[in-house]
Amino acid sequence: MATATAEQIKALLESHTTGDDARFLAVAMQVAAQAARQGHGKLADELRRLIDQAKERAHVVPRPTPPTPLVQPRGELSGLLSVAYPKTRLREMVLPPPVRRRLERVLKEHRQQSKLRAHGLAPRHRLLLVGPPGSGKTMTASALGGEMGVPLFTIVLESLITKFMGETAAKLRVIFETMRATRGVYLFDEFDAIGGHRAAGNDVGEIRRVLNSFLQLLEQDESGSLIIAATNHPQMLDHALFRRFDDVLEFSPPVAGQAEQAMKAKLGPFASRGIEWKAAAKAAQGLSYAEITRACEDAVKEAILTDTATISTETLVHALTERRTQRKQRQHQR
Repeated sequence: MATATAEQIKALLESHTTGDDARFLAVAMQVAAQAARQGHGKLADELRRLIDQAKERAHVVPRPTPPTPLVQPRGELSGLLSVAYPKTRLREMVLPPPVRRRLERVLKEHRQQSKLRAHGLAPRHRLLLVGPPGSGKTMTASALGGEMGVPLFTIVLESLITKFMGETAAKLRVIFETMRATRGVYLFDEFDAIGGHRAAGNDVGEIRRVLNSFLQLLEQDESGSLIIAATNHPQMLDHALFRRFDDVLEFSPPVAGQAEQAMKAKLGPFASRGIEWKAAAKAAQGLSYAEITRACEDAVKEAILTDTATISTETLVHALTERRTQRKQRQHQR
């Protein structure tokens, strides 16, 4: 009798528990195709019949409305914070071993923080992530939120930074008060906007006051939340900031082997054994993790929409090439 592979079984369970019907049916179609290849025609036909019935019901019976998130910023906070409930996990990311070990250490300390606090110690909760765009900084914040089972709050810089004296610092205090009230991962993306050198020639007094306020609030924070600052331009940050963070993690674009690992992790059961990974890695050369991830998602969508059991080398290379073309177009527009 034909059996689903371990990866297919995992994908079926994950898609079912997350309510991803499209992925569930696509993986089920892969199992049917595998049964047909192994000569189990009757089983393959029965699986296809059940899949077709499920697709028809999906068009008739709407899925229940997802539950309203438990935490939603209100009032002034609604303009300062955007909230997400990440499902990303650290195992889905391709990271250099030193970075992975340090992130796992952060998670270990948070999961067992009661032990640390019993001895007057606190878990690492202030991280600075530096590296070029698309190297995995934002995804890391999402993965940490997913691992900890807490919401990811992203600070909206456009609403935080104002031209009025004292207003930005006051908003910062509101955010840090929220960290104490609501445990979560709080991400300051493009952090150089408020963490720039205080001695910079083009600096204004308000920004210096904002940075001083941030440093003071960061130093005083004793919440159970995880504070993450991310920047593409570490050279622009004030030197005093580096001392205030528990860990500074450096991210870099993927090399050939890491790009292949990232593609395999993202494609999962959709990756056919016939994919020429060297050709795919060559097509991915120079792309960021974010661009590779989106290209893989494009290839998976194509497989789902065309009811194809697996992704071919041609489909994957085409998706990667399209992402490269889009990058060139953006660079040309600048």
